[in-house]
Amino acid sequence: MNILILGSGGREHAITWKLSHSEKPVNIFVAPGNPGTGEIAVNLPIDPLNFEAVKSAVLSEAIEMVIVGPEAPLVEGIRDYFEADTELMHVPVIGPCRKGAMLEGSKDFAKAFMMRHNIPTAAYESFTADRINEAALFLKTLKPPYVLKADGLAAGKGVLILNDYDEAVSELKAMLAGRFGSAGNKVVIEEFLSGIELSVFAITDGASYKILPEAKDYKRIGEGDNGKNTGGMGAVSPVPFATPAFMGKVEERIIIPTIEGLKAEGIDYRGFIFFGLINVDGEPWVIEYNARMGDPESEVLMPRIESDILELFTGVAERRLSERSLKISDKTAVTVMLVSAGYPDEYKKGLTISGLDAVTGSTVFHAGTGIYEGKLVTNGGRVIAVTSTGDDMEEALEKSYRSASVIHFDGVYLRRDIGFDLRKKL
Repeated sequence: MNILILGSGGREHAITWKLSHSEKPVNIFVAPGNPGTGEIAVNLPIDPLNFEAVKSAVLSEAIEMVIVGPEAPLVEGIRDYFEADTELMHVPVIGPCRKGAMLEGSKDFAKAFMMRHNIPTAAYESFTADRINEAALFLKTLKPPYVLKADGLAAGKGVLILNDYDEAVSELKAMLAGRFGSAGNKVVIEEFLSGIELSVFAITDGASYKILPEAKDYKRIGEGDNGKNTGGMGAVSPVPFATPAFMGKVEERIIIPTIEGLKAEGIDYRGFIFFGLINVDGEPWVIEYNARMGDPESEVLMPRIESDILELFTGVAERRLSERSLKISDKTAVTVMLVSAGYPDEYKKGLTISGLDAVTGSTVFHAGTGIYEGKLVTNGGRVIAVTSTGDDMEEALEKSYRSASVIHFDGVYLRRDIGFDLRKKL
């Protein structure tokens, strides 16, 4: 089977890696991919947002399935594009239609959706620039910290949590004035929920669903969850407090109402749903939806899926997901992210990477790498994800940190406290 994966990061490398272990013969293409995917698949120099170029590749390579990694092509309607094209409509796209992707593409849409379907989430209100005075008054009704969210896609940087009212008003004005471009034309202000976060994932064919392993992601650049938000500095799976009782609440109160809500609204959603949750005194609340797999959660989840993932994808494509089995390993997986000095602010690219051939007992996923003059170099802020499995979190952590210690590039930085907040919950 010829499969095209769209994207170029660690998430796409992890999905490619998992698909490469399928028991069925597969030819995998990745557009544009990275040096890691290039070792196990064929990279195509195509921008996933250039739908015409994607179409040309699908036709020339006789692609039989497309798996969409990042959110932008989904929000731009790549599945709708395929379904409207007579030459492409027979090729299944694993990813929701444009309207379904609005669960991630518009925080206002997502919050309204949750309210309509009684899905637990923080109280909120949305504002545009012409309502700035009303927004300032609404902030006064809330207790700090204040949560401001750009409505649209902002590359993971559109959420601010602020303790000072005056600063919150100032930042709100900046957002509505274009700090995040068009993503901030509307801003969602919501109540702050205090608890511990986790990511839960499901894959659905629009009727049935399978719940994938959960994960705990670490977004802050600094140890102890301090400093600026990043795309993710590491992850742990499973999450100790995600007990069967807690996950039962997640399924009953959040996953099922989401799937049923999409059906009730006539949204043909086929693909992944990422539930960004927070555990507030044992009760799950939704912080956000994503319309795709997470990163670095994919790097920590794929090694725990023991089933053939191609079977899940074909189940989605054929609307027969309920007939597929999903087996999850009892092992614990830990991912540690190696990033460039200065990230998430300014950082250098083109730094030579060494030591990957010395890694043992771990799996290395390329997140932001490139090839320059025949050498592997850095090509992004988050550079390498190192994933290890063990009988418990401590064993997996030890393996990942040992492997990370042999990988080098100038200014390499990593958090050495991944899983710190979970130890007391074990």
